[in-house]
Formats: sequence, structure tokens, C-alpha cells
Amino acid sequence: MPGDEATAHAEAEHTTCAGAGMPLTARVLFAVVSADGLLVRGLGAAAASRLRTGMYQVVFDQDVTGASLVGTVGLAGSAGLAPAGQIAVAGRTGIPNAVFVTTFDGAGSAADRPFHLAVLS
Repeated sequence: MPGDEATAHAEAEHTTCAGAGMPLTARVLFAVVSADGLLVRGLGAAAASRLRTGMYQVVFDQDVTGASLVGTVGLAGSAGLAPAGQIAVAGRTGIPNAVFVTTFDGAGSAADRPFHLAVLS
């Protein structure tokens, strides 16, 4: 069981981290995109498109340049298993309200995969 000193230290750490969180105006945006680049559903997502094999662009209704991005290979629907794969996400150069997504097969080669993208902005 932690002592009083450990508890006080934990409380101090918690208090000093308070300013590092998301601002009160923050939004959580998301997009679910099919392997062929269609926007299936989302929140704040305006459009999605497949640029070429394994490369996608997702456009949101606000600037996401300072946002945190999280992506995962996942089904666009609700039944079945997602195909094996990997994903990489990054801000879209020159387009402040877009995210660039690359998907790969299990061996690491570019491949079309459905995915889920979360944007913490």
C-alpha cells in the first residue's frame, strides 16, 4: 500500500499534467473508410479517396495540422474479420484539413485495406 509521501507525489504529478491535456474546444473526429477509398461513416469527416494501391486521403471539416492521429486496419462494416495488415498515418502536406493514410498487407507491401482513423484535434 502506498504511503503518504507516494500519494502526495502522485497527486502533484496529476495536478501538473492538467494543463497538458486537450483544450475545451477540442473535438474527436473519426472516419471509417473501405478498401476502395469510400467514406463509410464518420464524425467531422468530409470525404475520403483512394489515391493508388494502399494510399488514401481523408478530408475533415477543420484544420487537423496540430492533431493526434490514430489509425487501425479494420472492417468498414460490422461482420467478419479485418484482413491482416498495417497502417501508417500522417498529416497531408499542403492540405491542413486532410490526413494521408498508407495501408500494407501482412508482409509489409502496399495493399488496399479498410481502416478506421481517429483524429484528436
